[in-house]
Amino acid sequence: MVNSIHELRRALGRGGPLVGDGAWGTQLIRLGMAAGECPERWNLDRPEVIAAIARAYAEAGAQIVETNSFGGNRLKLAHYGLAERCEEINIAAARLSREGAGPDRWIAGSVGPTGRLLLMEDTTEQELEQVFGEQVSALARGGADAICVETMSATDEAAMAVRAARAHTACVVFCTFVFEPTAQGDFRTMMGIGPEQAAAAVLEAGADVIGANCGRGSAYMTKVIRRLRAAHPGVPILVQANAGVPRTGADGVPVFPETPEEMAARVPEWLEAGATIVGGCCGTTPDHIRAIRAAVEAMRLDRDSTG
Repeated sequence: MVNSIHELRRALGRGGPLVGDGAWGTQLIRLGMAAGECPERWNLDRPEVIAAIARAYAEAGAQIVETNSFGGNRLKLAHYGLAERCEEINIAAARLSREGAGPDRWIAGSVGPTGRLLLMEDTTEQELEQVFGEQVSALARGGADAICVETMSATDEAAMAVRAARAHTACVVFCTFVFEPTAQGDFRTMMGIGPEQAAAAVLEAGADVIGANCGRGSAYMTKVIRRLRAAHPGVPILVQANAGVPRTGADGVPVFPETPEEMAARVPEWLEAGATIVGGCCGTTPDHIRAIRAAVEAMRLDRDSTG
């Protein structure tokens, strides 16, 4: 069966739960990507590796597989002399994830921050509109079913990315922020924005799904999910946590401490708190996603047997 954008909307409307994939950068590092190398260049130079990562996540049980395009906007690619290949890189990213994951998985085009801030006046609204429009259009042409605007801190940039996705594609639009715990027990983005405010801004811009990703591990996510659910009942929520707080390994590569079993143990409380899509971010692997999928299926069976 070939999944479609319409079927993804229906699945989200039913409340899931759906399983997302895990980290892409972590996998690329394990497969030989050097420090300072452009991850998105691998879409052109090592396409077989990108397709294999998507395949590994699909085989582990991910129903939504992202693309290797987190830093694939023109402004980020310019650091590597690749700005003029932005369209080519993003089309390839979506096509390779589709090729690897197969027709019965949904593909979410990853869109990360540009590294420029309107607040600091190092970009303009017009520039961001053009940059995000170019990237999301290419991801949609490559076969993405959803656009996942992720790891955001500033609501103005996030909202512009969401609006670009709505204007230039027919895709379902996800938007997630990074929330860190504060000394006062609150949660804020790097720009000082709380979950409720962040979600409201991107919902107004047209997001279909809100949520949180990255951060300091799975333990903090439940509280964030509860706040999002309380403020925005009925809106699908995506959570993709890091595998804990990394430490530097002997070879200088970050080591993330949370095991697949430890992350999977959080799944029931995430779902009870109101999450619709559960997956992983930095440090997570196909093994983490396999454990998360097993936890989701165990909850589904338990609900079926009791309900």
